[in-house]
Amino acid sequence: MSVLLQISDPHFGTEQPPVVEALVALARQQRPDLLVLSGDITQRARPAQFRVARAFMQRLGAPVLAVPGNHDIPLFDLWARLRRPYARHIAAFGDDLEPVHSSPDLMVVCVNTTRAWRHKHGEVSGLQVDRVARLLAGAGAAQLRVVVVHQPVAVTRAEDVPNRLRGHAAALQRWAAAGADLVMGGHIHLPYVMALHGLARPMWAVQAGTAVSSRVRRGVPNSVNLLRWGTDSSPGCCVIEQWDFSAAELAFVRAGLTELRPRRE
Repeated sequence: MSVLLQISDPHFGTEQPPVVEALVALARQQRPDLLVLSGDITQRARPAQFRVARAFMQRLGAPVLAVPGNHDIPLFDLWARLRRPYARHIAAFGDDLEPVHSSPDLMVVCVNTTRAWRHKHGEVSGLQVDRVARLLAGAGAAQLRVVVVHQPVAVTRAEDVPNRLRGHAAALQRWAAAGADLVMGGHIHLPYVMALHGLARPMWAVQAGTAVSSRVRRGVPNSVNLLRWGTDSSPGCCVIEQWDFSAAELAFVRAGLTELRPRRE
């Protein structure tokens, strides 16, 4: 059985200490096999913010796959933004901006959807789409196939349409044909699981809220996602659990559960 903890948009520099400690407690309780950090790790891409983020992730006790978000590129240091936009991210999380995890249960393929010349919007290139498709096509039948991006590939509210990933439509068609099951993202601080239609196979967008930042949306608490696949769920069932921070309990509590049944050939 594999347990994956998705942490998105922590925006270190705006983190709330009680929420940080509650998330550490959740990770120690649930003992995930893999941590997915889906962007906007820092608020302003400052070296100190990346150091705090790295130290926090090390406390959680599992391997980390991290992709940058638009906030992880220096905004005000124009020389760094144009010449070495990912240097601070690399110093904290390694030089692979598109890491891949493969285990008997999981294949997780990360995509760097940020661009130094864009302030907040993301895009996926044809080369990136091809790379992900090739990796997915090589997955084993028992592996749940997950793609990780920062900006969402599907949204639930009209006001979030401008935040969708540029190139998402063609990417989803290609990735579905190659065998993808889920696309995980963040960016808009709004958690949901959404079926994606008109594709070659069933696929879902899995969005996470902001994990520990004070930059929550109105009425939406800090949250993370736990994904379960394998022996702890019924055969062929992928379970997505949304865990929200409860200010009353100073802890993350399970707020929702979605069961998905990916197609298996």
